[in-house]
Order: sequence, then C-alpha cells, then structure tokens
Amino acid sequence: MLTIQSGQEAHLIQQARQVREVVFIQEQGIDASLEYDDLDDVCTHVVGLLDSEPVTTARLRPIDSNIGKVERVATIESARGHGYGKDVMNEVERVAKHRGLGELRLGAQLTALPFYEKLGYEAFGNEFLDADIPHRMMKKTW
Repeated sequence: MLTIQSGQEAHLIQQARQVREVVFIQEQGIDASLEYDDLDDVCTHVVGLLDSEPVTTARLRPIDSNIGKVERVATIESARGHGYGKDVMNEVERVAKHRGLGELRLGAQLTALPFYEKLGYEAFGNEFLDADIPHRMMKKTW
C-alpha cells in the first residue's frame, strides 16, 4: 500500500530527489544541472512510499496568491500503472486547496498529456521544449 507524505522537510526533498534521479536523469537522460535547482527549498514535496521506498513524487510551488505550479512529477518505472501518480496528484491538489489556491498549472511532457487530462487538466498554449523534451502547459481550476 502506498503511503503519501507531503511537506518541506529535508528528508522529503531527499526522497523526492531519489525518484527524480532515477526517472529524469537515468531514464530520460536529463542533465543533473537542469533537474536540480534552487527551488526545492521553497516547494512543498509530495512523496509516495512503498515499503518505505520512495517510488513517486511531485512538488508544488505557489506562483501567486491564487495559482500554483506542479513540477517534477515522476514515478519509478516498476511502480507505474498502479495509480500512484494519481494519488500523488490528488495530494498536491489537496495541499493547494488547503492553501487557498484556485488553480494549478504544469508543464506536461507530451506523452503524459492523457494522464493529466484524466485528472481534469486542460492543455493551453503552444508546444515548447523543456530539457529538449516536447511539453505543453496544462491547467486545472476549481
């Protein structure tokens, strides 16, 4: 069973980075200098654990008083297909609503558009490259 934790504590940042290392740096070949930025300390991190091992993550960063940005959403390959990404996104939304945010935005890799659409996100704007990977912006309001 997946256990979800959220917060800004150092151990959550470290667990989130473990997942991001595997998914973004090792699997997708993204340069570590692009993956790790100075925003981790100001974000809320959501981490899903299976048997105490981090397998999925996302981070939430408020960009103004009403809008938050969801970033670094990742699930380790062996844990995909079990709904864990949805569980993490549900926790991100719960935290955002608790903080009074009315909208979430994210830059989705094109291959992930269907995943986010199922969660109620709508694509907007033009396609763009992030770390040489095609993306589209998406948003969800409530």
